[in-house]
Amino acid sequence: MSGGSYYVPESSKWPILGSLALGVMMIGTGMVLVYGRGTPVMAVGLVAVLAVMALWFRDVVRESRRGLYDAQMDRSFRWGMGWFIFSEVMFFAAFFGALFYVRTFAIPWLDGEGAKGVAALLWPDFTASWPLMNPPDSSIAGPAATFSPWQLPLVNTLILVASSITLTVAHEGLKEGYRDTTRNWLFVTLLLAITFIGIQGVEYYEAYTHYGITLQAGIYGATFFLLTGFHGLHVIIGATILAVMFVRIQRGHFSRDDHFGFEASCWYWHFVDVVWIGLFLFVYVF
Repeated sequence: MSGGSYYVPESSKWPILGSLALGVMMIGTGMVLVYGRGTPVMAVGLVAVLAVMALWFRDVVRESRRGLYDAQMDRSFRWGMGWFIFSEVMFFAAFFGALFYVRTFAIPWLDGEGAKGVAALLWPDFTASWPLMNPPDSSIAGPAATFSPWQLPLVNTLILVASSITLTVAHEGLKEGYRDTTRNWLFVTLLLAITFIGIQGVEYYEAYTHYGITLQAGIYGATFFLLTGFHGLHVIIGATILAVMFVRIQRGHFSRDDHFGFEASCWYWHFVDVVWIGLFLFVYVF
């Protein structure tokens, strides 16, 4: 129900089912981390979460197609998507913050800065540098080499920047009523997204087999995979969303004035692109 000054959402089973599914998944995850078993519970929870999401979005699409949403619902969707992207910004800000903390404070402290005497006694031969190729603890092997930013990382950067441009062209085509333009450029965007994911897979293979960059390769390996891995997951999610938008375009959904589902997917994709530019600069270049 909606009114001129307030909004009361319709009753729905999906929030409680989604919470239960997420709870099962997290219980299974905790069992895996603590006891080394519980993978079936985690898998059941994950499948349940994905099923709830799919069915919930299906209902939203159906309601939208039936014209059940008014201006207040549109504002609710926009605010919801805006706060969701803000939460994602803070999610990556925490990881970038960890990277900056390690590089700016933790490693210099290990070299004696700010704690002269103590660190020197523990690791007298340690010299602060980044990337940290030789961790102070000799039981931890650092990476053998690091990636040149001007090879695969630069190619992937150009691909993602190009995908933002092609997606913008698709969005502008939809706003002008050119559905063929939207469909074609959205398809190009999907191809670029898939190419990015494939290249990152090649990069991970090279990291493990030739560069010695693994999750066990000290703080550099941990931060590298933490940042690039979560970003890669977001690219996969974004590409999945764009694929759904492509199917909806094929089915005649959206109009020049009513296409927030498509617009929200564009917001998300541009956010993913901006995060990658930060990764390229602070993980690969500097």
